[in-house]
Amino acid sequence: MAERFSGRYSPASPEPGKGAGAPKDPWRGQRPLPAGARVNFLFLAPLPLAVRAFFLGPGGLALTLVALAALLLAAWLTREGVKAQAEYDARRTARRPAIPRKLLGSALTGAGIFLAAWADGGTLNAAILAVLGLGLHLFAFGPDPLRDKGMEGIDTFQQDRVARAVDEAERHLKAMREAIARAGDRALERRVERFEATAREMFRTIEDDPRDLAAARRYLGVYLLGARDATIRFADLFARTGDARARADYEALLDDLEENFAARTKALLTNDRAGLDVEIEVLRERLEREGARMRG
Repeated sequence: MAERFSGRYSPASPEPGKGAGAPKDPWRGQRPLPAGARVNFLFLAPLPLAVRAFFLGPGGLALTLVALAALLLAAWLTREGVKAQAEYDARRTARRPAIPRKLLGSALTGAGIFLAAWADGGTLNAAILAVLGLGLHLFAFGPDPLRDKGMEGIDTFQQDRVARAVDEAERHLKAMREAIARAGDRALERRVERFEATAREMFRTIEDDPRDLAAARRYLGVYLLGARDATIRFADLFARTGDARARADYEALLDDLEENFAARTKALLTNDRAGLDVEIEVLRERLEREGARMRG
């Protein structure tokens, strides 16, 4: 009779020391990159120009190759702009991108199409095609965010400090993810992904209220830096020896880190709620005094 596999690292099995329950989804709150297929098409569409260029004269060859470079640069800028838009949309508070990459991609697309068509000598046709290409690109991908989101009443200096701290923390998580991939163990990779999901909950909490940065700075810096270094050492050791004891110690470290990050995030949210209750109570008292004064 067939028997369902069940082990320590099975998706349906409880984590060590944590009892039953569904594991945290590492992809919760994350979305696939929008317009991914369309962005990839932008890299493929101009490639025939590389062949066509060598069937033209010297002037046409130069113009076509410049057009190819412009279109490939436009594709790269568009892809980066789409990524920036996705990060902007995923956050409740966000600054607009410093560089409007999608708009620059639209302009370069129009310029590339103009140069490619102009290589055949038709200026009017080249201009018409360039305008159409620019418009279609803008219609397909839209403009970049042009204003900050959810920044009203937020200290911009504090927000910049949070952004730098979160960027550094994300680099530590990326280094952990790259290091554990060298161990060649998919279960360990999933375990690190779950820890990343817990850490990012703290990131989002701090981004929502930059005043929490002081209480969480050690977690974003010292603890994640230590986790990164421990992951690099463990991955190198485990890839060579497959040491089961080292693996157990590393998983215990991740358990401790995840519990501490989750507890600190909960404490930050509790403090935020307590602060909100105080502000509401003060406002109510002030309104009551104003009402009494007006009635008197």
